[in-house]
Amino acid sequence: MNPSDDAGRSGVSRRSVLGGGAAVAVAVPLAAGGAQAAPAAEAASVEPVTVKVTVNGEPVTVRVDPRVTLLDTLREELALTGTKKGCDRGQCGACTVHVDGRRVLSCLTLAVTVDKREVTTIEGLARGDRLHPMQQAFIERDGLQCGFCTPGQVMSAVGMVQEGHARSDDEIRERMSGNICRCGCYPSIVAAISDAQKVMR
Repeated sequence: MNPSDDAGRSGVSRRSVLGGGAAVAVAVPLAAGGAQAAPAAEAASVEPVTVKVTVNGEPVTVRVDPRVTLLDTLREELALTGTKKGCDRGQCGACTVHVDGRRVLSCLTLAVTVDKREVTTIEGLARGDRLHPMQQAFIERDGLQCGFCTPGQVMSAVGMVQEGHARSDDEIRERMSGNICRCGCYPSIVAAISDAQKVMR
């Protein structure tokens, strides 16, 4: 078939659309009651909101789109790039941070929901040059290869120990199952967490 002749029933061919040779009707959805919905450009214009949050012990005020995630706010607005963007779907755990002491997936957390709360990232664990016991254990046990997942692994491990759920290797594996290491360092990660939880008690 000649591509110029594939207009079909609509009278508009693929070639004419791509070449801009024909006007194409676009269906506009109707709002409730049959009224025409607002154009996409209008629907997309959302006023920024002010979020006041304590990040790693420091008070921070940011203006953000109410639809933006905590992960993107930390990385793009606050330059705290230790928190990694892995899957961006809450499946790999690379973006784990603490909110009010509890571990959360920052890629699934809206920035506006942490207003007046405390956020701790991997940058906030160490005290000056003194590493957190979990960070030190990961180094000593060689619990990393590429290191991309390590901040999320460490943050999740610290949260798990604080929750009181690191009493055996099996429990550690179960409670850390939401954090994926594509390099396969799981035995070393479990050993590091086991070591660190003895110091953190």
